[in-house]
Amino acid sequence: MTTTPVRDHTSTNDAGRRATRSGVRLPLPRPRGPVSSALLAALTAGPPSDDTPARLAPLRAAVADALQPDDTLQSDGILHDGDLQLALTILYELHHRGVDRVDDAWEWEPSLLAVRQSLEVPFEAAVRARAGRPECDATDAAGIARRLFELAEADDSPSMARYVAKRADAEQAREFLALRSIYQLMEADPHTWAIPRLYGAPKAALVEIQADEYGGGRSGYLHSELFAATMRRAGLDDTYGRYLDAVPTPALVSLNTMSLFAVHRRLRGAIVGHLAAYEITSSVPSRLYGNGFRRLGHDADTTRYFDEHVEADSVHEQIAARDLAGRLVEQEPGLRDDVLLGAAACLAIEGDVGAYALSRWKQGATALLEPLDKAPEQGRREPE
Repeated sequence: MTTTPVRDHTSTNDAGRRATRSGVRLPLPRPRGPVSSALLAALTAGPPSDDTPARLAPLRAAVADALQPDDTLQSDGILHDGDLQLALTILYELHHRGVDRVDDAWEWEPSLLAVRQSLEVPFEAAVRARAGRPECDATDAAGIARRLFELAEADDSPSMARYVAKRADAEQAREFLALRSIYQLMEADPHTWAIPRLYGAPKAALVEIQADEYGGGRSGYLHSELFAATMRRAGLDDTYGRYLDAVPTPALVSLNTMSLFAVHRRLRGAIVGHLAAYEITSSVPSRLYGNGFRRLGHDADTTRYFDEHVEADSVHEQIAARDLAGRLVEQEPGLRDDVLLGAAACLAIEGDVGAYALSRWKQGATALLEPLDKAPEQGRREPE
C-alpha cells in the first residue's frame, strides 16, 4: 500500500498567526432538489421585505409536496432525503455563521421559521424513532452516568475508526476528513447553545468542557482550528463548509440533529445527552484515527488534532456523563428521557454515517458525492 506524501503546508504551530479560511460564512451550496432550490432562490433574492410571503410561496409549496404522504413514504423518509436535509442545514446555518449572499435578517423572519418548523416536526419524529426509547430508572448523577456508558458500550455500529486505523487508503482517509469537516470546522458550537440554558453544576461542567474545545482562550488551539490544520496537511481545503456539496445525506442528518437539539430550549436535555455520548465515544476512536494517519505517512502536525482528543476526551467523558448530564437530571428529573434521547440519537446517527462510508469504501467506491479535488467554483450554479 502506498503512503500519502506529506505536503509542505503550514505547521499547526503557526495556527495562531495564520488567518485560516475556516472562519467565513457557509459558501452557497448547490440545491439537491426542489425544496433547497426554492429556499436558496428566496434567500438570495434579498433581505425579507413586504413581498416575503409571496417570495416564500414556492418554498412552502415545495415543502408541502415533499411531505405529502403516499403509499411508499416511510416514517423515517426525511432522514434519507438529501433535498430536505440540505434545506434544514441552510436554515440552521442562519443561526450559526450565516450563508454567503443571504442577509442576516432572515435568521428570525417569522414566515421562514414557520417553514423550518414544518420540516422539523417530521425530522424530530424520525430522529426520535431512530434513537429508540432507552430506559433508565435512575435520577442520580452516578446512575445516569452509568447508563450513558452502558449505551455507548452496547453500540454495535461498524467502526470507521478501526477501518481508518488498519485498512483505509490515502484517498479514503482524506474522504473521512471531508465527511467530518462540516461539523469539525464548527466543533463545539452546537453544544455551546446549552450554556445559557443551564445553571449551577451542569453549567460549570459544560463550560469546562467547552473551554478546552475552544483552546483555553488561545485561537490557535481551538479544536476546529486544529482540525483545519489536519485538513491542510492532508492536502484539503479548510474553508468552512467547503465540502458541503460533497457529503452524503447521512452526514447532513448528523449535523442537523445537533442543530435541532441545540436551538430549542425544550431540547436542552437532548443536546446535553448528545454531547455526553460524543465525548464518551471520542477518546479511543481518536487514538485509532491518529494511528491510521501515521500508518499512511503523516507526521505529528497532521495527527495533532486526534492526539489532543485522546487525552482531553478521556477527561471530558467523565465530566460530561456525571457532572453535566447526571447533575442536570438531578436538578430536573423530567429531563432524564431527553438526555437519554440525545445520547441514543448521537450513537445511532453517527453510526449511520460510518456505516454508509464503510459500505461505499468496501465496494471500492467513494463515500462522497463529487471528487475531493474538484475546484470550489466548478459545477456551481445559481439557485433556480
